[in-house]
Amino acid sequence: MTNPTDIPVLPADAPRLQARNSAAFWAATGRSRGHEVIRRRGFLAVAGDQRAGLRVLIQEPDLTSEELAELADLARGAAGPVDMEDPFSATPLGHLGMGSWQMPVMLRPPGDVEAPAVPVQRVRTEADLRGAERAVIESFGLDRFEPYRPGEMFPAALLEEPGVALFVAWVDGEVAGACVTVAANGFGSHYWVGTTEAARSRGIGRAVMLGSLGPLAQVPVTLTASKLGVPLYEKLGFAVAAPSTWWSSNRA
Repeated sequence: MTNPTDIPVLPADAPRLQARNSAAFWAATGRSRGHEVIRRRGFLAVAGDQRAGLRVLIQEPDLTSEELAELADLARGAAGPVDMEDPFSATPLGHLGMGSWQMPVMLRPPGDVEAPAVPVQRVRTEADLRGAERAVIESFGLDRFEPYRPGEMFPAALLEEPGVALFVAWVDGEVAGACVTVAANGFGSHYWVGTTEAARSRGIGRAVMLGSLGPLAQVPVTLTASKLGVPLYEKLGFAVAAPSTWWSSNRA
């Protein structure tokens, strides 16, 4: 896969790239879970069940009054928790009863990737998919998916979605880390990069990133990082490009 424009990607481009890729990822996730995917000019929303909730990806920095009104209706009618991501940090959403925080959008230009220090492989089997699912739920403390129901977060159908790939890192015969990548429109992005509690501080996050970056080495890659993750991603060639604002009913 190559960059279709062959034009260098600038940090100013990162919010829009992240917005588009996040929409591709969550649309794929919604389809694989059988949830409703709602597409508008200014946002994409996935209306899930009581545990998954409503996920909204802002796609433009200038939502119309009609789009804002529809977001309010979706939030009021959500079956579960509400989470909204605004890579442009341009749309105030506090009036919907949510709290907010910021995380940086990071951008990595095309470039070589070294080999990981532990085995990392693309998920192909049901067993590996369950391992990835459990690792991500544990790493991110996703209580909404407890008690655990196999296939609820990562249905097998997700592996068939175009551009979507899951990776796992192995230590002592167990899945120790996992992540999801999405390649769309000549760009890539990372999601759900996490390690199990038992494998922390052992370089597993770095390994799973390296293993999943290999197939994306020739294209620009974005991600949204936690503050703790920034130093790792900087060592892998990413640079902070812009702040992304996240809104959640769980932080109201």
